[in-house]
Amino acid sequence: MPLPHSVYQPGQTSPSLDRVKQTPAPELIPPVLVVTTEIEASKQQAAWSAVDGHVLPHHTVIGIGSGSTVPYVVERIVAQGAEVNRSRVFIPTGFQSKELIVAANLRLGDVDQYPIIDVTIDGADEVDKDLNAIKGGGACHLREKVLAEAANTFIIVADYRKNSEYLGTNWKAGVPVEVAPFAYAKVLQNLVFMGSQKPTLRMGKAKAGPVVSDNGNFIIDAPFPTEDLKDPLKILKLIKMLTGVVEVGLFCHMAQAAYFGNVDGSLTVRWADGRLEQLAKGAKA
Repeated sequence: MPLPHSVYQPGQTSPSLDRVKQTPAPELIPPVLVVTTEIEASKQQAAWSAVDGHVLPHHTVIGIGSGSTVPYVVERIVAQGAEVNRSRVFIPTGFQSKELIVAANLRLGDVDQYPIIDVTIDGADEVDKDLNAIKGGGACHLREKVLAEAANTFIIVADYRKNSEYLGTNWKAGVPVEVAPFAYAKVLQNLVFMGSQKPTLRMGKAKAGPVVSDNGNFIIDAPFPTEDLKDPLKILKLIKMLTGVVEVGLFCHMAQAAYFGNVDGSLTVRWADGRLEQLAKGAKA
């Protein structure tokens, strides 16, 4: 299965993998990623920097998230070398991350076996100035939240388009809400009563009928006014109390840092303590 935003070129060397040569890993299969756009370069910069700063040699249980930035996370982990990865186990948040782990010949585990994770690195659909995040555009937010909560350190990686002062500024699709299929109509009605602006059942693009999550549930996308999303924890609590709701794609007060790659190759890092770092291209956080 091809990696998202990736091009396989057997026998060719990508400039983005120069660092891999320094730590050859014959028993690992590194994903060969060719960066073709500024946005992809910004994702790679964020992912590489986050891995360099937070996936340390003594970490043995690592959560791998979902989204278009995550292939670069796996790329950088593989670049750390066969010796350090031999003793590690990797926990996926969904089908995509599972395939990335397997394709790289990293050891696959499950949160059932490893309920305490050293570090989880995941993408996001939008992140606000307080590190609250909207996640679930890929319908994986239930497992993503389990792995985020299980981690001693939870790090977000994204490109500059996901960096907002308030949630709902750039991500207009709404808050993803995973619901039991038999309860979706009632939950839709309750979301309207709560003030959501035209919540909708997410429909499949290449299939007839609704999107079904890896857990067999439906996804509702519930837009809220920006003013309401200035207090995302309040919205999270209200939605979570609705009968039939399995999980809500609002991640509040969970991340220790968020890494945003910028179009010019620089890096913006937001920290949970309120610090904001602006780093030049090639600099480390």
